[in-house]
Amino acid sequence: MARQEPGEPYYRIGSDEAAARFGDPDVLFVDVRRLDEYTEGHVSGALFITVDDLLARIDELPQDKTLMFICAQGVRSGLACEMAAAMGFDSEKLYNIEDGTPAWIQKGHPASYGSDS
Repeated sequence: MARQEPGEPYYRIGSDEAAARFGDPDVLFVDVRRLDEYTEGHVSGALFITVDDLLARIDELPQDKTLMFICAQGVRSGLACEMAAAMGFDSEKLYNIEDGTPAWIQKGHPASYGSDS
């Protein structure tokens, strides 16, 4: 169940719950890891923007979609949520997949490898 910690402008969500939203046209998965991590396996169709590049590329994020940020363990994706909120994105549409990409792949959710989306 998605939950919001006090002071956090986003929701925390597990990979199973996030995967239930996979394929929803109103949801965009955003992978904020390094390129080498991304090519080792990522959410199929995820937009790839490293957390270091997020502010410079913030215009690539749609304001009208729910954004599911994912990294390896939920730290960088949490930071990405904070950054998006600071840039004016609706906190109700920001989610941090806190168990990360390794859990996503291990559980058999849709994944791609290399530079494939």
